[in-house]
Amino acid sequence: MLDIKFIEENKETVKEAAALKKIDIDVDFLIELNGRRKDLLKKVENLRAERNQNIEQVKKLEKGDSSGKEKFVEKGKKIKEQLKKVEEEYRKVDQKFKELLLIVPNIPSEDTPRGESDEDNVEIKKWGEIPKFDFPIKSHMELGEDLDIIDLKIGAKVSGFRGYYLKNEAVLLHFGVLWYALNKLIQKGFTPFIPPTLVNDFALFGSGHFPFDEDEVYQISNPGKIASGEEITNPKYLVGTAEPSLLAYYSDKVFKEKDLPIKACGISQCYRSEVGSYGKDVKGLYRIHEFMKAEQIVICKADIDESNGYLEEMRKLSEEILQELKLPYRVLSICTEDMGAGKYKMYDIETWMPARDSYGETHSDSNLTNWQTRRLNIKYQKEDGQREYAFALNNTAIASPRILVAILENYQQKDGSVTVPEVLKPYLGGKSSIIRKQT
Repeated sequence: MLDIKFIEENKETVKEAAALKKIDIDVDFLIELNGRRKDLLKKVENLRAERNQNIEQVKKLEKGDSSGKEKFVEKGKKIKEQLKKVEEEYRKVDQKFKELLLIVPNIPSEDTPRGESDEDNVEIKKWGEIPKFDFPIKSHMELGEDLDIIDLKIGAKVSGFRGYYLKNEAVLLHFGVLWYALNKLIQKGFTPFIPPTLVNDFALFGSGHFPFDEDEVYQISNPGKIASGEEITNPKYLVGTAEPSLLAYYSDKVFKEKDLPIKACGISQCYRSEVGSYGKDVKGLYRIHEFMKAEQIVICKADIDESNGYLEEMRKLSEEILQELKLPYRVLSICTEDMGAGKYKMYDIETWMPARDSYGETHSDSNLTNWQTRRLNIKYQKEDGQREYAFALNNTAIASPRILVAILENYQQKDGSVTVPEVLKPYLGGKSSIIRKQT
């Protein structure tokens, strides 16, 4: 969320950002609405003051000579009626103003590529050699079935479209890569969390997933009852990443400048409806409804250079993970249309997936400046005593089982087996470092 004063003073810049990100918002109307909102608020305050003065006058008359009291009582009724009318008008205008303010996009950085689609994302780095196989390769689906470690057929039967089971060594790889990534995050100074995956809507509005991605989020139809037996009326939602829960943990807090940055990481189950991906990646583990992810956030001072430094730091950490897994990848600078409303600057990392004969997205790294912290009221107190909204960033350290697609396909052998990356061998529970077909 942007400050309305900033919007008023930079409306052409805001209009340009909305156009670049394909967000339909009438900035002029928003500014006009804010003017009406302020005028109505002033009327409400004046009427409340007049009402209070009138009440005091009635009280004085009740204590002394009560003649003329009826006139003030009648006046009080008229003020009450007028106040009710103006308050209702203010409520409607204020609600509309807040709804529009929530969809105003962040201003993208100057070095963000301007573009119309993901085809305009700019590759800025490649690492690793694309493997060359001297035998017909198999997809992770074929490997999973042959090695009895993935079952998509029964997964679809039990869970529906995009359902799956991980079995045997795939389970060890899944938790192994997550545990390996979590250990690395802790070593890098990130405080670990297991955050809630069932949240109230304020967490999703705060992170910016609402109102933009509501179709991608599962709502719980039966949120339950409180101890008294009364039904819970507030809707509950399943998160698609630990980011909303981690950010919401710090909502309404004021940090001391010396205590920044706050670095936190969460490992959690994630849920996405994938409504917007109809027809894409319909087979296998690449695009599924539930998965696990190790996510990072940073809350830092309101300084562009410093925040971009943390953006690079988190990106390098994800690259380090892929390099230690010895998986080829490339880094993309994401263009304006593809980056999302709240992003100031964004990178994606795509890992090589042989059966696709291309790279597939596995990591996302974003700087959102104070766009989220305004929504969640996260501030810090500067040395001079002034309070300012902090900046917030987030990054995918690892997501599984999507990363298993790359591991299985890149590490497959001619005899149909799969070797395990060296860094994951300690997590196999004593099992062989080569996954072979069960006999």
